[in-house]
Amino acid sequence: MSWFKRENGEFESNPGPDGNGDDEKRVRTEGLWIKCPGCRATIFKADIEANLNVCPKCQYHFKFSARQRFDLLLEPGYELVDGGLRSTDPLNFTDTKPYKQRLRKAQQDTGLDDAILNAVGQMGPHSVVVSAMEYGFIGGSMGAVVGETIARAVDRARLGRKPLIVVAASGGARMMEGVVSLMQMAKISVALAQLDDAKVPYICVLTDPTTGGVTASFAMLGDLNIAEPGALIGFAGPRVIEQTIRQKLPEGFQRSEFLLEKGFLDAVVQRRDLKSYLIRALDFMQC
Repeated sequence: MSWFKRENGEFESNPGPDGNGDDEKRVRTEGLWIKCPGCRATIFKADIEANLNVCPKCQYHFKFSARQRFDLLLEPGYELVDGGLRSTDPLNFTDTKPYKQRLRKAQQDTGLDDAILNAVGQMGPHSVVVSAMEYGFIGGSMGAVVGETIARAVDRARLGRKPLIVVAASGGARMMEGVVSLMQMAKISVALAQLDDAKVPYICVLTDPTTGGVTASFAMLGDLNIAEPGALIGFAGPRVIEQTIRQKLPEGFQRSEFLLEKGFLDAVVQRRDLKSYLIRALDFMQC
């Protein structure tokens, strides 16, 4: 008699001679371990979470949610602002499924109205406005709500004369909203020009990934542009570029270290050092 049998592509234990299975003795480990994409090591999930979602072996930076960004960068007691906005699906867009259905699922999965959160609070001695993108919400794509929320954060920083910090994590403009999503690039860029005229500091933190229309607009307009290690940053993807120019791209192309070397970034900063680095930068900008 075989010890195991395959059902639907999975192995399961056969029940014993007395008809009782061993389900009660089975140790469930699903979700307790994570395979690091960087070093391919299998690591206890709790160890990664205790290390700010960074692999303790190779320093690979896993994705961080918008709320986790606030907890990392701001002192306790920060306030969420500019909430309550939701996309209206202006084009009644449908691809493999209706856009409205995608929105509902993303809202249920993340607990957010859209792919952005704004907060005001303290970062060390500095009172700041922080806008953090949520990649888990349709890839952090920028539609009308994301554009309007960031524009409100810019206006709030300008009127209150508080430094603005935007944490970018996005696949680009949200094509399900068509030209409405592309208009957000211009709207945010104009607002940032007004912020620059008012001489209020703006720092953008680029995380993995920051691509498309987000990179082509506000993500590269900071007084200081910094990134986390290994972040994918660019406009078009490397595969599209290779197919277009018919050439092999250099090693590490579009990664944050490559962009730093070529002068597109001012610094690459480990997640654990990010808050202290930003505080020192604001000390310099506001002296």
